[in-house]
Amino acid sequence: MTYEQTLGYLRKAATRGSVLGLDRVKELLHLLGDPQEKLKIIHISGTNGKGSFAAMLSSVLRCSGYRTGSFCSPAMTGVTDSYRINGAEISKDRFADLIGTIVPIAESMAEKPTEFEVIAAAAYLLFAEENCDIAVVECGMGGDGDATNVMKAPLLSVITNVALDHCGFLGSTTAEIAGHKAGIIKQDCPAYFGGKDSDALAVISKRAEQLGAPLALYDDSPLSDISYSLDGISFRWKGENYMVPLCGTYQRDNIVNLMCCVDILRKHGMTIDTDSLRKGLAETVWQGRFEVMYRDPYVVYDGAHNPDGIAKAAESIEMYFPDKAVLLIGVMADKDYRLYADMLGRFIEKVYTVTPDNPRALNSAALAEVFADKNIAAESFEYLPDGVSAAYEHAKEKGLPLIALGSLYMYREFREAMKLILDKTIST
Repeated sequence: MTYEQTLGYLRKAATRGSVLGLDRVKELLHLLGDPQEKLKIIHISGTNGKGSFAAMLSSVLRCSGYRTGSFCSPAMTGVTDSYRINGAEISKDRFADLIGTIVPIAESMAEKPTEFEVIAAAAYLLFAEENCDIAVVECGMGGDGDATNVMKAPLLSVITNVALDHCGFLGSTTAEIAGHKAGIIKQDCPAYFGGKDSDALAVISKRAEQLGAPLALYDDSPLSDISYSLDGISFRWKGENYMVPLCGTYQRDNIVNLMCCVDILRKHGMTIDTDSLRKGLAETVWQGRFEVMYRDPYVVYDGAHNPDGIAKAAESIEMYFPDKAVLLIGVMADKDYRLYADMLGRFIEKVYTVTPDNPRALNSAALAEVFADKNIAAESFEYLPDGVSAAYEHAKEKGLPLIALGSLYMYREFREAMKLILDKTIST
């Protein structure tokens, strides 16, 4: 299959929707030789922070000498962006080979797998074929019913935190959502919970106890001297100095989760020395999380898309840019977007709303109304590049930073729009 043919097949698989249950993906993987059982896997669930945590951990493991595969979703710039070997995105040809192997097997099944089930199976097949020493695998949504949740004995199960999101699928309380996240914990296998919600902790602790899984919890007592700048975060942990080139106040919790999990991995026989840990953190690359894309004026993209993420983005805006900012935002209609004006309003000089290129996207005019109702100047754009251009020009004129928030599904389009704007500026 060519790369274009694989995309066509995935579009066809996407019409099957999201169907509950793991039977299809387990059958598919079994027909592929159960590649997931040939791997040491660190499995990651959680409402927010999964991507940043996985990026730091993958970099640390790579710098420690382990051949590391990583799988994350959603893809930021294209489907191949979800798959990395030692930090490098796989090629389109490699992806086409993977899907080409899977398609005839998938099509032979009585009940055909969904798009995400095919994508997840491709990750395990890739990591096995690449002889990865370890695979860092991020859940797509939830945990118990997620297509990645197919291994019998993960090296470590990580739940970064639990907050309200995907409530239509996972439940309306943190306890209900935690029940799904806790589904990645396996019999006698170590687990870690980095959240602070007591209801979620009760559910996760009970699950771990039932399965005899040793559960470690968030502990920031070794952390000190943390310092934030738009170049990254420096800190001390157990007396050693470290720096990670990620921004956002919320990265503090992701750093603590990373350091706690490194301690767990060391206890289970993995060699991660201080120099490798320091190097891995310093070389971490992760897009779309309070990412400083340009300067003068500052252009920052943050994939905050649920109330917990928006609250943390607001905290970061207040710290990094106390003199107001211009906001560009686009969200999915199934999010609690009516809360966002109150959460962000005091930091924002003007809002530009856009409609992300996704069937679940909220219409930009409806989003603008939410801000206008709170007496916040708002302008809507159906065509995202037009909104980006208007927001950027306004930010430049006012000498204010432009903060883009919302769905990670619009990251690629936003980045492309900004590149066109700046290329045009340079050429003139």
